[in-house]
Amino acid sequence: MNAQSSPTKFRDPRLDFFRGIGMFIIYIAHLPGNWWTLWIPARFGFSDATEIFVFCSGMASALAFGKVFDVHGAGMGIARVAQRMWQVYWAHICQFLVIAAGLVAIHESGFLTQCCDLTQNYVGSLNLWPFFDNTPLNLPGLLTLTYVPNYFDILPMYIVILALIPVIMIASRISVWAAFVLSIGLWLAANFQLLNLPAEPWSDRSWYFNPFAWQLVFFTGFAFMRGWIPAPPVDERLIALAIAVLLLSLPFAYFRIHLNVEFAQIVRDMLKPLWIKSELGFLRYVHFLALAYLAWVAAGDKGFRLFGHGRIWGGFVRIVQKVGQQSLAVFMASLVIAQAAGILRDMVWGRGEWLPQTLSNLLGFAALIAVAYVVAWFKGQPWRKSPKPQTSRLSEEVSSPRSKVAETTN
Repeated sequence: MNAQSSPTKFRDPRLDFFRGIGMFIIYIAHLPGNWWTLWIPARFGFSDATEIFVFCSGMASALAFGKVFDVHGAGMGIARVAQRMWQVYWAHICQFLVIAAGLVAIHESGFLTQCCDLTQNYVGSLNLWPFFDNTPLNLPGLLTLTYVPNYFDILPMYIVILALIPVIMIASRISVWAAFVLSIGLWLAANFQLLNLPAEPWSDRSWYFNPFAWQLVFFTGFAFMRGWIPAPPVDERLIALAIAVLLLSLPFAYFRIHLNVEFAQIVRDMLKPLWIKSELGFLRYVHFLALAYLAWVAAGDKGFRLFGHGRIWGGFVRIVQKVGQQSLAVFMASLVIAQAAGILRDMVWGRGEWLPQTLSNLLGFAALIAVAYVVAWFKGQPWRKSPKPQTSRLSEEVSSPRSKVAETTN
């Protein structure tokens, strides 16, 4: 669909559904000591839920910001993107402070040791002690995004990618090919270690998610939604090729195979520059495109196969879509909920039993769903809507005195 030629704003139901699925997978991946991580897509291929999140964010950004550039020009488009960057920036700062303050408060209180004999260092598990040990150095680093611990690295990456939207949009006015060349050029520069950002003021460590590499996935989704790249045809040959890509990558991505088959491990090590996550290796990108194509085919034109399969499935789809619609709020909450759920699980049962593992995941899902619906309710600003007219009981009594007499007589 070409956003430039569309007279009305269209939101593809597949976008919210798959982004919602990505949110649940991201929660599973961030829950400490979670057995369910053995079954997420990242264990069976080179790409994972991060690609889903970034790709769908690119599609959503094309809808949210592309029309502003088209209708109001580059200046207003830049202002709109800057506003979103400002929102995501403070979301990142608040998320870090909430989690860091909560974990260190629990640690310093000694409560977990006294009540449950827990000695787990939750602050150290996220490598947050450097922040508290040298706050005068790292607090400015936090605010300037030069201190980015690994657990908190997705939103900073998203901020930088958002900053590239005006650059890509201006390049596209010269030529769509100019935008493609710029995006691919940034990805190549990142893969040759020419572009990245510092993650720690006291070391040479760079951002785990290199935004100059990951923008390729973002702007792929952006380009599809803008109509710069036509939708691929539903073709049996393409389907077979996509399945072949997934199957061929399986032995070198699934740990139960490559850790037990020497040849697979040797090939995996040789291919590391092509599947590395930080710089979005080429095989990760290809693997994700194959997976995305199969998901696109399975969902059907405009997502028609997502619906019409009964009330239970329809309700499930609507819930997942609601989570996808509020992805920023849900993502922020998921990192907090994952830490809280992990601590509660360890306090009550520990990590070794299937029941606490299952409950910590399912109750976490329920919490994410609740967050999505609450945020949607607030965004709807119900206080601005006119209240429904209600007939008072007194007016009813006054307007029908005969009926009251009849009731008394009977």
